[in-house]
Amino acid sequence: MDSHQHFWRVARGDYGWMGEHVAPLLRDFMPDDLAPLLRRTGIARTILIQAAETEAETDFLLEIAARTGFVAGVVGWLDMESDAFPERLAHYRKNPLFVGLRPMLQDHADDRFILRPRVLDNLRRVAESGLAFDILAFPRHLPHVAEALARVPSLRAVVDHLAKPPVATGDLDPWRADIAALAVFPTVSCKVSGLVTEARAEWSLADLAPYIDHVATCFGEDRLLFGSDWPVATLAATYGEVAHAARALLGTRFGPAAMTKIFGGNATRVYGLPDDGLARSG
Repeated sequence: MDSHQHFWRVARGDYGWMGEHVAPLLRDFMPDDLAPLLRRTGIARTILIQAAETEAETDFLLEIAARTGFVAGVVGWLDMESDAFPERLAHYRKNPLFVGLRPMLQDHADDRFILRPRVLDNLRRVAESGLAFDILAFPRHLPHVAEALARVPSLRAVVDHLAKPPVATGDLDPWRADIAALAVFPTVSCKVSGLVTEARAEWSLADLAPYIDHVATCFGEDRLLFGSDWPVATLAATYGEVAHAARALLGTRFGPAAMTKIFGGNATRVYGLPDDGLARSG
């Protein structure tokens, strides 16, 4: 399973992060673009992740998931500071394809956004709902995330992209200690994803290895999830190259049974998916 991929239709117009700095991404990416890449890499299911901070985006992705057999679930967006959050959470929770939410912490001007009182209250509601909570953050956010987790220890959280460590420079600190502090919480998992776009243009497996090795030590075989971050990753690598890098580097640490968890079983558990190992028809 690929636990982290996106679709978008540019004309929808709510992708505030898009611009000429990511020019190759300024086109539509839809299921027909991804399907052949999944077949070539032997990946049967995906988790579809939001890329815009609107409920319209969440509805758009759920509509795609309903007609796309390989999409096992959607991590959408809800306004975590809204008075209506409890009602909106209850509304989306009724849809079995809605398996988590993500507020895009990295894009908030306030690095302490996750610690705002209303956000913490709503994090508790997410925890009670049993949904997963994806953490899109930079290393500087991690101490605040750790504080939030200490206040909501039952939250089933997933750190996206290893929290985007500075792979291009090779620096490990303070990211190394801060990511280890999150791993102390047993309900927190980590996606092995998004590293190629944090690396230098001519990246190598050796550039990625120290970061993947560290999270392998911290989280172990039961709390790591493979994610492609397609199509964002195409800025730096093909889908096949991303999958190969994860398999090659994780394969030095884990045997076949553990790799099966990292490339499927763990995501099935974290996102509360049916454990049938098969894509839906459609």
